[in-house]
Amino acid sequence: MMVLDVKGVSKHFTLHLRGGIELPVLKDVSLRVAAGECVALVGPSGRGKSTLVKCLYGSYGVDAGRILLTASAGPIDVAQATPQQMLALRRSDVAYVSQFLRVVPRVPALDVVAERWLEARPVAAGTEADFDDLEVDRIAEASALARSLFERLNLPPALWQLPPATFSGGEQQRVNIARGFVQPARLLLLDEPTASLDAGNRRVVVELIHEAKQRGCAVVGIFHDEEVRDAVATRCVDLDLTTS
Repeated sequence: MMVLDVKGVSKHFTLHLRGGIELPVLKDVSLRVAAGECVALVGPSGRGKSTLVKCLYGSYGVDAGRILLTASAGPIDVAQATPQQMLALRRSDVAYVSQFLRVVPRVPALDVVAERWLEARPVAAGTEADFDDLEVDRIAEASALARSLFERLNLPPALWQLPPATFSGGEQQRVNIARGFVQPARLLLLDEPTASLDAGNRRVVVELIHEAKQRGCAVVGIFHDEEVRDAVATRCVDLDLTTS
């Protein structure tokens, strides 16, 4: 099944503090990603790899083209989606692991990950009588999944109840990875997920990506670590050629 169909995407930035200079970043980019496939974006620095990922996530608008996602509720063009539609997609269909963890301050690391799973599974309408019991069960399941990922990523238990802002860069990235993988998504976006990780945790991330592919997730990633890229990528798309 085709999960992502990108056709003719172009994107530029306007440098208003430089007299309105226009900086073209993407030009007529097209790619398709099927379920169970990992497409690695490659090319020299500055060719728009991270920009494309942010367009796929709906953080950046595009100047032209379409980004057709086969979501759980049906096909949707991310390039035309409203903010409300994008929020709904991010809850259930799209996960993103960036190079930096951005979370609400003072929230414990365990809750940062568990809440990602919970927001994708709201309590169904008409269950008010059992709401308290259901909520307890949901929170327990979410916490167990978060703990399992932390254990796999070798995050010390002493940190689980602390806010990630107090962590090292590598520790924050492991929380970031756990948050991205705790909720199975149709489309998984990865921007240097193994940056700042040691060799052991890089191997764990490779395992997690393979497991996501086996579940039928479509993966688009940027991997400057060639060993990681070679281990997970089904194929590569060279933006230096695509945007030339």
